[in-house]
Amino acid sequence: MKKTKMLKKNYEFKKVLNRKNCYYGKYIAIFIRENNKNTNFLGIAISSKSGKAVQRNYVKRIIRENYKEIEEHLKTGYDIVFIWKKNQEIKQARYDLIEKDIKKVFKISNLFL
Repeated sequence: MKKTKMLKKNYEFKKVLNRKNCYYGKYIAIFIRENNKNTNFLGIAISSKSGKAVQRNYVKRIIRENYKEIEEHLKTGYDIVFIWKKNQEIKQARYDLIEKDIKKVFKISNLFL
């Protein structure tokens, strides 16, 4: 399994979020932008209004783990940012629900090989 490369800087997130390529699921929204490289870069953003730090980090770990499982089946050369929807409670975050949501959104976006 390869190491996931992460978006870390604010300007990197802004580049992706300013694009119109956005796909929505029940729990998450995914913003996608081509980066003309041979790897995908992942970013995860959760508002501090959604919950405390422990809860937000828990959701980030779930999203990151789900992404790692399907990373091999995705097209390369994209920056991908996951955003947790503010109207969804973090207490509802379960591994299987987020997994279904991520797969559904990636199918809609045609990123699966």
